[in-house]
Amino acid sequence: MSYVPFVFISAKTGQRINKLYELIKYTYGQNSMRISTGMLNDVLAYATTRVQPPSDKGRRLKIYYMTQPSTKPPTFVTFVNRADLFHFSYRRYIENQIRSTFGLEGTPVRFIVRERGGNDK
Repeated sequence: MSYVPFVFISAKTGQRINKLYELIKYTYGQNSMRISTGMLNDVLAYATTRVQPPSDKGRRLKIYYMTQPSTKPPTFVTFVNRADLFHFSYRRYIENQIRSTFGLEGTPVRFIVRERGGNDK
């Protein structure tokens, strides 16, 4: 859990208790952050051009778009052509790109991968 900030406090002297409450307010703001679909897709386009999506047996993962349906914790739905090609390491890469762009310190991030219906398979 490298995304979690921490503060060393003293129960005996009460040292740095004020910093703890400031950090709680900050992480609550990060937890309730709403990111627009356009901004998410800009980050997604940058990330996919930097590191190509994985492929398996000649089939390449296509990520169509990403949206954020809810907060607390921030949840992102990613629409792809095949969910089985969306490997956990590439999901972690996308998560790290989102975290580096928008912050999201001290809060878990949920990803939901959905296959887009139709003849795209």
